[in-house]
Amino acid sequence: MKNIQVTEYCRHFMKMQVKAGDICIDATVGNGHDTKCLAELVGEEGKVIGFDIQQAALDSAQLRLGNLTERTELHLESHENMKCYAQEGTVSLIVFNFGYLPAGDHKLATRKETSIPAIRSGLKLLEKGGVMILCIYSGGDSGFEEHDGILKFVSELNPHEYLVMKTDYYNRKNNPPVPVIIIKL
Repeated sequence: MKNIQVTEYCRHFMKMQVKAGDICIDATVGNGHDTKCLAELVGEEGKVIGFDIQQAALDSAQLRLGNLTERTELHLESHENMKCYAQEGTVSLIVFNFGYLPAGDHKLATRKETSIPAIRSGLKLLEKGGVMILCIYSGGDSGFEEHDGILKFVSELNPHEYLVMKTDYYNRKNNPPVPVIIIKL
């Protein structure tokens, strides 16, 4: 088995969940890697809705998408507003990568004040059996406030409504990212 990075780990679950015709949300578009993966998975009949607060991120994602742009809607907007773009119970998968844009301004990073409300509203958008993937980066410039807040929030979700699975890269130093998978029951 090869060395699995957190992004590959999370994409494994995307590929298991998403099928042609689905509606998916990339809540933190960044450079568009997950957006592109989702656009390939949803096929011509599906749709990916993406959010980022940085125009540079959306521009990068647009270039990466190439001919897949017809399947995507990218919004220069906070992920906490995703509830305005999809109906409750209609979304197959939502993915978040918390922290800052790789190679971007580290002062522009996600914060628990908007991330937790975004998770809360995203959970309502998920269909039964829908999946939310959280990739939580911490330490360094990002600190632990968002990391700790998100983990506390998801640990308190009703176990009759959601299954929450957290994975740790247990023997990695320097605060490795924490992937969390939430399934709406």
